[in-house]
Amino acid sequence: MLSAPPPAAFTEALKAEALRLGFAAAGACAAATPTGIDRFHQWLNAGYAGEMDYLARRAEACRHPAGVLDGARSLLVLGFNYRTAEPRSATGGQGRVARYAWGADYHDLIHDRLKYLAEFLRRQVPGAAVRGVVDTAPLLEREFAQLAGLGWIGKNTLLLNKQLGSWFFLAALLTDVELAFDEPHATDHCGTCRACLDACPTQAFVAPYVLDARRCISYLTIEVKGDVPGELRPMLGDWLFGCDVCQDICPWNQRAPLADEPALAPAPEMNPVELAGLFALDDEHFRSRFRHTPLWRPKRRGILRNAAIVLGNQRHPAALNALALGLTDDEPLVRAACAWALGQYDEPAAQVALRSRLAEETELAVRGELTAALGAALSRRAGIP
Repeated sequence: MLSAPPPAAFTEALKAEALRLGFAAAGACAAATPTGIDRFHQWLNAGYAGEMDYLARRAEACRHPAGVLDGARSLLVLGFNYRTAEPRSATGGQGRVARYAWGADYHDLIHDRLKYLAEFLRRQVPGAAVRGVVDTAPLLEREFAQLAGLGWIGKNTLLLNKQLGSWFFLAALLTDVELAFDEPHATDHCGTCRACLDACPTQAFVAPYVLDARRCISYLTIEVKGDVPGELRPMLGDWLFGCDVCQDICPWNQRAPLADEPALAPAPEMNPVELAGLFALDDEHFRSRFRHTPLWRPKRRGILRNAAIVLGNQRHPAALNALALGLTDDEPLVRAACAWALGQYDEPAAQVALRSRLAEETELAVRGELTAALGAALSRRAGIP
């Protein structure tokens, strides 16, 4: 048995250290089976996870925090504010990026803080087992955050806090030391409001508190590895990476404080992003620009696919040359997206580029997009809806 200080005093000291390290909220709860585990399995069985197969593979590990840390008895659940600035509107040729991705990769930033917090715990309790995690472990963070008193799970499925809204990352420190547990947050303060549900461009919420990720813009721009379904492409609007619509509209987010973490402030040309120049980036230059940001996750091919869809939605004439360049990209995914995008334009130069590429293209999927794009342009000229 570990020789630990009294739980109440030790937990308060641990929370104080977390706040000193830059976390905006901290609460403790027991390491137990989360109350929402059955809903999580029902959600998976309904197919709402889409291509996120890793969730199903690790579903059993989510049944108890021991799947993350053997012998876990307690969790200190933490919130890290990322509301650093207000978004600028995207004009023609620009794409929007979700706020959390404007700066450095938050995983690296928060993991560094968790390491310091784990060291603090070990100094107080030598021999303690401890592990810090940031949304990559099989842990239902929102469930445990609610158990730790940090807030409630809103109708948009995000954790809401009265002071912070939902503009914060969740992290957790798991340990085999017994902490003094906070009272669970028992009240849902969403009431009759359904602003987030009604504002979703793709109507991804099949019911309050239930998200069909397959229709979510964040999922479509980040998690989907292949083509975005054709019927959903126009609904992406100007979102290059992620989506903040259901958070921007939430009344609880209107009063959330600004964060002062410089690493999360908008990097140059990220709020918003000029899209045409992305098509000139080879792998090396793309890596140099985005390697240590969240935009690295979908890789170059995913970002260029998204950029093409945005430019197709905007029909920005100055983007025609960039999309024509994209038709010659090494990645079939990029060529296909650029073909679709050019098919949204009525300019003769767009049809010329499509026909020229069709004469050379060997990939069947890309040829299909090229043919469909030319057909769409022909139908519009003929006045066929």
